[in-house]
Amino acid sequence: MSCDTERKVETLHLSRTGFLPTLRFALFGAVLGLLGLAVSAQPALAGRYASIVIDADSGAILHAANPDTRSYPASLTKVMTLYLLFDELESGRLHLSSSLPVSAHAAAQAPSKLGLEPGDHISVQDAILALVTKSANDVAVVISEGVGGSESNFAQMMTRKARQLGMRNTTYRNASGLPDLGQMSTVRDQATLARALINQHAGYYKYFSTRQFVYEGQTIPTHNRLMLRYPGADGMKTGYIQASGFNLISSAKRGDNRIIGVVFGGTSGASRDTHMGKLLDKGFAQLKRGETVEVAEAEAEASDDQPSIDDLVAAAQSAKPAAKNAAKAKPAKAAPAKKQLAMRAPSRKDDDDDAVGDADPSAWAIQVGAFSDYRPAQKAAAEAARKLGGLASEGSIDIDKSSGKTKPVYRARISGFSENQARTACKRLARVGKTCKLVDPDA
Repeated sequence: MSCDTERKVETLHLSRTGFLPTLRFALFGAVLGLLGLAVSAQPALAGRYASIVIDADSGAILHAANPDTRSYPASLTKVMTLYLLFDELESGRLHLSSSLPVSAHAAAQAPSKLGLEPGDHISVQDAILALVTKSANDVAVVISEGVGGSESNFAQMMTRKARQLGMRNTTYRNASGLPDLGQMSTVRDQATLARALINQHAGYYKYFSTRQFVYEGQTIPTHNRLMLRYPGADGMKTGYIQASGFNLISSAKRGDNRIIGVVFGGTSGASRDTHMGKLLDKGFAQLKRGETVEVAEAEAEASDDQPSIDDLVAAAQSAKPAAKNAAKAKPAKAAPAKKQLAMRAPSRKDDDDDAVGDADPSAWAIQVGAFSDYRPAQKAAAEAARKLGGLASEGSIDIDKSSGKTKPVYRARISGFSENQARTACKRLARVGKTCKLVDPDA
């Protein structure tokens, strides 16, 4: 299918499945116009929005909007990757101390990644922690090869497990959630998976509560910001690729009640988290009153639970730099379908968006050196993070590997800053004689 045809298909899909009524969506488009933004420049996530909240004990639905609309799960994929790994641990075939080898295929994955190199090894426990905090794509592939022999075989195992769990509308093609047109799921299926993992692997679910972990001197904070501030939240997983928007599975417990929420298609990490918080609040309130909903009814009333026009305007204003970028971007050449990023061919900008993993793609970074080997780059970034102290607590070390004239170049970077934080970080490092370069996400 050509890119033009795919765009037409996506446009038709949006018109039929948008979570806003037609009149309201038209108003949203008009508001964007007043803000000086072309609708085509800001991805229209209306057709990709879906959400569900369920009672973790009974599976009863407390809220649902487009629960069976298929979209890209992004890094929510790693919940299934971990489910199969937990199966191995429960069976005794693997142990937390087991060492998993790193292949060239795993090391070559796009960021977000831990920066493993071919021939390295990582323990199963560190692999788990790298997935739940940093959402490391290289580690996801390491797990897939350690359990399934190859990533493609592991993806088949993932899909078979999905069917066993009743996830009828989910197909997996890789272990990480990196873009693949064939990798699709629904919020209902992801809620089913989360509930099954909590019930079947309760002893290992605790890993999803990890706030940060240290790997080879590198302190890695979680991408799950909502878990850090929502009362009772103790997991699960964030996800982002350009094709899906910002996705999230959340689980929270209050007293004896646990609920699970899933959101697909958020316009930003912050607005997605805020929206999820409201859905969880509503879910706990309904559970307390003993109320559940029929899906048909929930879909009919879904617009009542969506962000207001004011919220959408605020999201559009915060997206201005991205829209400006999109307007300037040169068209990319078409690629084979299996390599395409959602409904268009990939470009270097897409790689940059994915490079921050599940964090906000508008985040700034700083670069503290460029090296011919990975280890010195990682050491330089870790040292800079230590010197920055609390200022670096919200960021994460990302070693950017690119091709040099004769050998690879490893750029030592710390990402996840606001612009002001990045500038402050560079000033602080300059005062102690350290090199620091700002990395603008829109550059």
